[in-house]
Amino acid sequence: MVLALMSTALMVKLAVFGAVAAAMWFALEFFGGSGNERTSERLEELRDPGGRNAGRERKQSDKMAKLIERATPTIAAPLQPKTKEEAGKLKQRLAHAGFRTESSISVFLGTKLLCLGFGFLAGGGAAYFTKGLTVDAAIITVAAAGVMFFLPDVAVWFMKRSRQDNIFYGLPDALDLMVVCVEAGLGLDQAMRKVSEEMRKSYGVLAEEFALCNLQLQMGSPRNEVLSELGSRTGVDDLKALAAILIQADKFGSSVAQALRVQSDSMRTRRSQMAEEKAAKTAVKLIFPLVIFIFPAIFVVLVGPAAITMINEMFPAMNGSG
Repeated sequence: MVLALMSTALMVKLAVFGAVAAAMWFALEFFGGSGNERTSERLEELRDPGGRNAGRERKQSDKMAKLIERATPTIAAPLQPKTKEEAGKLKQRLAHAGFRTESSISVFLGTKLLCLGFGFLAGGGAAYFTKGLTVDAAIITVAAAGVMFFLPDVAVWFMKRSRQDNIFYGLPDALDLMVVCVEAGLGLDQAMRKVSEEMRKSYGVLAEEFALCNLQLQMGSPRNEVLSELGSRTGVDDLKALAAILIQADKFGSSVAQALRVQSDSMRTRRSQMAEEKAAKTAVKLIFPLVIFIFPAIFVVLVGPAAITMINEMFPAMNGSG
């Protein structure tokens, strides 16, 4: 038991030392800089006084991003995927959430390890000051580290879900605009460019995806590959179906406007069916708040006065008859 306490105390001291050293290193890397960088910043401030604060904030954010990109490959080395299949799945999952850079995997895995260390230090420190060097403190430390380790996965899942919902709800309007553009005489590439320009404020994610497709087409990529990659890159089934329809229409020479109109109508029908399904589920979902919160209050209001009257009238009569 004594050896266990000594080892736990040694681990706590080492953890505190590591946290302080890491914080000092990050502070030096973030605030430190060469003379040339400071000279260029000063010249930029003299040239553009109005954008001084914005430029400084942007440079600080870029410096932090570069610092994270430099540090994460070494930190994330223990968690790197062992096979190409695992790396491909992880890259696709991050692409669905909007992270497509080459260093996204290293940054994600490094963030997980940093969260693990932060959870271990924060949870261990809180448990040490509240529980002391006990088994409960060790369990709390491990639980906090585990929760923080999987926190980036949860964040990526929420970002993926948000992007896919944005694409799903904006796709019917985008298809209607593409139909108008195609029927007005524009080609499919020009229609996609027009959609990306017009829907940038309302549905930014979908406009970004179409703009990326236009960029790939301008670089000389085949249209079929670009459309297929659009469906697989976003992970939205409706975009995959749209890509398949457009590829088929381009292959067999059928009307693109008619294919877009049919796909838009089917998507609007599906969206209305999903709204009706959610409306039908509302009655079932209301049972739980009704039973837990509303029915007890109604029961107290309706039965409470009668119960008080029965207590005041019946109990004295029962005691008197006894």
